[in-house]
Amino acid sequence: MMELQKKTAFRNGFTRFAAIASLLFLLPAAGAESQQNVVSELSTQDEIQKFCTNIADAARDQRYLMQKQELEKLQADVNERISALQDRKAEYEDWLARRNHFLEQAKSNLVNIYKTMKADAAAPQLEKMHVEIAAAIIMQLPPRQSGLILSEMDAQKAAIVAGIMSQAIDKNTSKDPS
Repeated sequence: MMELQKKTAFRNGFTRFAAIASLLFLLPAAGAESQQNVVSELSTQDEIQKFCTNIADAARDQRYLMQKQELEKLQADVNERISALQDRKAEYEDWLARRNHFLEQAKSNLVNIYKTMKADAAAPQLEKMHVEIAAAIIMQLPPRQSGLILSEMDAQKAAIVAGIMSQAIDKNTSKDPS
């Protein structure tokens, strides 16, 4: 019986030893697996950090390139608008020069017409004109004829015209009409 007890104790001991040995064998494997997961997570974090660091310059360069392209597009649009404005300015200046030339000719011809008219015929026509235009015409006539026309005009209208003429020759009056 003792032998049986020895055999049973041996089996129990062996079974315990086998269980402990298998636990010891599994523990380093479980520790290694968790350690491998930690290493894998750390290396993944490091790889992500390295990847982000490596592409940061390329991403920044791409952003700058896109901004540069947008600025170039805006500059081209501004240049196009400036060109259109310069064309319009040139057209306006040409029109203004032709208009001023026409006005000078008309003014000169108009003054010449009133120079040849008698004062009693010119006065009623100048009374009906805008006072500033009438004053401009009378100022360009010879002084003797201007005086005769003003004496033939209505006294109130002649006074307004004379007032405008005096302001035009006053050096203290601003040349800017605004």
